[in-house]
Amino acid sequence: MPRPVVTRRLPLLLGFLIAVGPISTDMYLPAFPAIARDFHSAGAPQLSLAAYFFGLAVGQMTQGPLSDRLGRRGPLLVGLTIYTLASLGCAVCWSVGSFAVFRFLAAAGCSAGVVIPRAMVRDLADGPAAAKLFSKLMLVMGVAPIAAPMLGALSMSVGNWRLIFALAALYGVLAVVLIWYFLPDTLPPERRTRLGPGAVLVRYVAIFRERSFLTHALIMTFTAAALFAYLAGSPQVFVRLYGWSTAAYAAMFGANAVVYIGVNQLNPLLVARYGITPVISVAGNILLVGGLLLALLAWHPLGPFGVAAGLLIAEIGFGLVLPCAMVGALSRHQAHAGSASALLGTLQYAGGAMTSLAIGALQENSATPMAVAMLVCASLAVLAASLRPRLVLVAAET
Repeated sequence: MPRPVVTRRLPLLLGFLIAVGPISTDMYLPAFPAIARDFHSAGAPQLSLAAYFFGLAVGQMTQGPLSDRLGRRGPLLVGLTIYTLASLGCAVCWSVGSFAVFRFLAAAGCSAGVVIPRAMVRDLADGPAAAKLFSKLMLVMGVAPIAAPMLGALSMSVGNWRLIFALAALYGVLAVVLIWYFLPDTLPPERRTRLGPGAVLVRYVAIFRERSFLTHALIMTFTAAALFAYLAGSPQVFVRLYGWSTAAYAAMFGANAVVYIGVNQLNPLLVARYGITPVISVAGNILLVGGLLLALLAWHPLGPFGVAAGLLIAEIGFGLVLPCAMVGALSRHQAHAGSASALLGTLQYAGGAMTSLAIGALQENSATPMAVAMLVCASLAVLAASLRPRLVLVAAET
């Protein structure tokens, strides 16, 4: 079947939809200390983040098969409507438990915006062309991790952390409107699959057992877990430990996001010249260096700017590894890209939930939990990269 045509505005729209993920996490990071104070619980922010990641993991297991069966557009509309309503629930929640429940529900709806646009990219392109399209999406959605924490800090200065979730609900409303009027369905009816729950489970098992998918999914899972350790731990480290203002933390986070975006945009050039396999290998080692530096600084502190330097190096690894690992994992699954993308996202966010819970449980007045978690995850990502079936990727890139 011929692929659908990629219009100029389609990458912009898909990037806007994928950005609902970082909007939902990064915008409330500067509010972590305030949330902990309001709920009288030091671990409340990390618990809410873990609930969000668990919601994404669970939601994607259903969103992928639904989008393969019903098309891409309908599940997106329903999912982001749920996200909007649950974000309003977060704005009016009354306890740590209710906050975590609404965050879980918001993530279950948001998972449509995370998994389905990636499957739509797989509908449209493959190999280096897919990597190029993913990088275009990352350029658009890259505005979110820069603007979101700054918007969160601004909300804290004019109101409180509940205003942040009202803004997230407004973002959801805008996403639904844009989907309704401008998003075509990239999966025509003749390419849709109609499988029952048993067949879906068999498909997931088959995808998981495919070596190229599994190794690249593990690379992405451990890399994302290191990134989520940074998200869960950095607000406490810089705001609580080092005494930075929410605005200063947001500025540092935004600067790191700029580096991430810049490196991400180099990705198509590097992949075109060297291939996906070498880029992942080098980028994994860069991430490992960043983790080692952070661990050393946690035991021999050089102040907040030393820790920020370690995080900056890790951002370079994130920006190179994640899009390449995504392409490698999905390269052999065009016929059921939604299910493969869902399984990939489930593994990714389950790892993020575990690291968030671990950092929340290990409340220390130091950067050690964040640094150790990032180092362990980076080491496991490098190990997974060493197990890849390289010949499969060469075939996918040609």
